[in-house]
Amino acid sequence: MKKSLEEHAARFDEKAGEYDDSKSEEYHACANLVVEHAAPESDDVVLDLGTGTGAIALALAPDAAHVVGRDISDGMLEQARQKADEAGLENVAFGHGTFREPEYDGPVDIITTNFAFHHLSDEEKREAIGVIAALEPRKFVLGDVMFFGDPNPDDPFYTPAVDDPATVGTLADAFTDAGFSLTAVERVHDQVGVLVAERNPTGGDVATDE
Repeated sequence: MKKSLEEHAARFDEKAGEYDDSKSEEYHACANLVVEHAAPESDDVVLDLGTGTGAIALALAPDAAHVVGRDISDGMLEQARQKADEAGLENVAFGHGTFREPEYDGPVDIITTNFAFHHLSDEEKREAIGVIAALEPRKFVLGDVMFFGDPNPDDPFYTPAVDDPATVGTLADAFTDAGFSLTAVERVHDQVGVLVAERNPTGGDVATDE
């Protein structure tokens, strides 16, 4: 992690009020794909890590039993709670938590995150995926800055001073090692994509309903 949690939290506290209006077309395309692939059922519990102002959590709440959002920024969490209140959503709860310490130990069926995982180093990402696997979700949907090839150093989609994206291969290996099977890869941009990983209880291929 190129900045400490406190430094990241302070940076996003400053951005919270204008965050939703500052995002790129690729960000919104990525968020839409995360929501589409998460597709919770009416009895599902969703954990949204790096929830920010709650874009993913609030989009999934109408279809889920309960949604839990976790973030490190008090300012972003305040925005998320305000948006939930304005939308009249009562099945969403927001609180402090990180990828490696989500501060949640209840049941969870689906875990989501969008445009937050890239703040971790590759080793920290691997640790976080291990923590996520231990919560035993059936599905993890990751939307993020990630490299599908060699990024153009003159045209980075990310901010090198604070961001640390991984290659798709590195992420896929980490998922596999944690007991997930990668079931979908969506390329939004050569530096932005969505990965869907599903738990494999038998160690082989994920079973599908006929």
